[in-house]
Amino acid sequence: MQDNPSYQSLIDKLDLSAFISSFEGFFARKKPICLEGDRVSLGAFIKELDTLVFTPPPKLKALDTEILHLKKFGVLKLTEIFEFIKLIRYFLYLKSLQQIPENTHLYKYLQNIQIPQELKDLSKNFENDAQIKAGIYEDFDSLQQSISRQKSQIARTMSELLNAPKLATYLIDKQIHYINGNEALLLKAGFNHVIKGIIIARSQGGFFYLLPNEIHSIHQKIAALDDKLQACVYEICKNISKLLGKHILFLKYINKEFDRFDHLQARVKFAQTYNLEFITNKATDKVIILKDFSHPALSHPKPISIDFSSALLMITGVNAGGKTMLLKSILSSVFLHKYLLPMKINAAASKIPNFKNISTIIADPQNSKNDISTFAGRMLHFSQILNLPDLLIGIDEIELGTDADEASSLYKVLLEVLLDKEAKIIVTTHHKRLSSLMAQDSRIQMCAAIFDADRQMPTYEFLQGSIGKSYAFETAKRYGIPENLIAKAKLVYGQDKEKLNTLIEKSAQLEISLKQKAHELETQIAQYERKKIEQQELITALKADYTKEKSQLQNTYQKALDALKAVIKDKEISSLHKGINNANKILSSLKKQSELQAHAQKTQKEINIGNRVKYGSAKGVVIGKNGDSCLLELDGGIKLKINAKELKVIANTKLQAPTKLHYSPPTKANISLDLHGLRAQEAIEQLDKFLSDALIAGFDEVIVYHGIGTGKLSFAIKEFLSTHPKVLSFCDAPPQMGGFGTKIIKL
Repeated sequence: MQDNPSYQSLIDKLDLSAFISSFEGFFARKKPICLEGDRVSLGAFIKELDTLVFTPPPKLKALDTEILHLKKFGVLKLTEIFEFIKLIRYFLYLKSLQQIPENTHLYKYLQNIQIPQELKDLSKNFENDAQIKAGIYEDFDSLQQSISRQKSQIARTMSELLNAPKLATYLIDKQIHYINGNEALLLKAGFNHVIKGIIIARSQGGFFYLLPNEIHSIHQKIAALDDKLQACVYEICKNISKLLGKHILFLKYINKEFDRFDHLQARVKFAQTYNLEFITNKATDKVIILKDFSHPALSHPKPISIDFSSALLMITGVNAGGKTMLLKSILSSVFLHKYLLPMKINAAASKIPNFKNISTIIADPQNSKNDISTFAGRMLHFSQILNLPDLLIGIDEIELGTDADEASSLYKVLLEVLLDKEAKIIVTTHHKRLSSLMAQDSRIQMCAAIFDADRQMPTYEFLQGSIGKSYAFETAKRYGIPENLIAKAKLVYGQDKEKLNTLIEKSAQLEISLKQKAHELETQIAQYERKKIEQQELITALKADYTKEKSQLQNTYQKALDALKAVIKDKEISSLHKGINNANKILSSLKKQSELQAHAQKTQKEINIGNRVKYGSAKGVVIGKNGDSCLLELDGGIKLKINAKELKVIANTKLQAPTKLHYSPPTKANISLDLHGLRAQEAIEQLDKFLSDALIAGFDEVIVYHGIGTGKLSFAIKEFLSTHPKVLSFCDAPPQMGGFGTKIIKL
């Protein structure tokens, strides 16, 4: 298969070539890195494989040509047949694993692969080195044995010749020399009186390499036997090819499934080897959240954390401060996620959506071959992406190649066109004009590379919501430009220009600040609207309760009246009296119930300010009282004026003082914990207690040793720490402290 040129070009531009090449080394056979299928199902497969101890598949040849050959009734070679045997054997191995739970996707997937019995039997006929096992084909075994006997005869004959007394005078040494695959003796001149043979070479000393006639005769016999053996092997291959041809549809299917499984196992083994994580969550929007992401091209990276929730991220600030690497990091994370590849990241705290199209404008397209300028090349690239749907585009040094002021106006229009088409954009720039023009757009998110003025160097960190300064003079000084030249440059630059840049920065930051305050006000208004809705819902619920009680009362009286009417229709006086008595019973029960309620109200304690009361199904506190009218504040914050008769005092009305908790700090609190050799559940229990003791002891940082092993224990610990409410962050320790097998935890 040929790689997609644009696909490979993107890998090169994002500095991912070495990383992707390293990943491809885990494939059993070469293939593109793209993996087809539903991301949710594939993510579930990866999680299950990560907990499974299994042997990766053997290196395997691509079998598309061989399958086509079988389809045309061709005969495969023995080595080609063995490639199919390896394929079948590996799936038999996977199906034999006892540790796969029955309720998993992997178990169900393997159960659906039904290998024909003929192919199972065929796989037993070969040794691991692709040789046919003895005892399967009688003629083949007989020829093999005959050839073996003839080779043994050569060894015996050569031994006899070397020890023959008549030949001792002519022997240079008692070694068997191999010349072009033939056994030869090294002899002096005159040997022809005692031994006959064929001279096949001369030594540098003028001696003769002789192939004895006896050995030559045996070689001829072996050649004849070998011809018969090859004919026998051909017949075997012919029969096996015919058998494989009967199952051509299954072989096509299992060959495709091997690549599918190879994709998954390679990702799991790659992640385990380099301690990487997968982003398998399904994003419902286009928000990109990265937590502790490290670009794989950097040897000692400073992890990046960013919340890219807007449509356009504009990165400004100091030269050589990491702007381009931030752009590449965001694009790289999306690219790796798109192809379900693991990365160095805090997966639990990160979120990456999927994009159909990912593009970059990073490299300078100008060269003598394509006869195109930098700016023209960028315009050509823009014309190609303007109509791409679902696009993520990164543009580095956007004004490169032309006048900055003209470029700012042009790019403002182009970026707005892309934004209107819902593209996600990342831009780096040194110039303030474009930043100031775009800062007024609510879809723009500003980010500035930070410069340490005291140390006169960038920090490689970023400040959200700010426009940064390029610090060109400071950077020039840091890289060796003499101070007197920098001083002259500052004079040429002028104070007015510096003041203008400062004004632009302050104006843009003020715009950003106003937008943030407007957002806060909108949030408060939304909260008040929610409270208003809650109050209306409460009033509606109270009205419904009142209507329900009124309806129940009317129904009770109606039953009594209906009982009287039914008896009045009866002519017998006794029935009339009986009906009246029934009506009296109904009314008496209602009267008794009313008296009980009235008694309960009379016996209820007098309601005072501060009492906690119940009104219908709502609860609250009395905050004011005027006669029988009480001002009630409900738990939801709503205030109502209610008659005291409608309120019911709840027991324990006065708020009790908070209970004082007494604890004894652990007597032996440690700052480290060793979990080597423990099962995942045991390790999590000890880790939970250890963290509790550390928190009580007041530790703000601890270390846990768990080792590397199969990766199961490391995975379980990361999952637990990601969800622990008191863990601020965690990371792998430096190599000298344990590296991937150790976690440093901040509490």
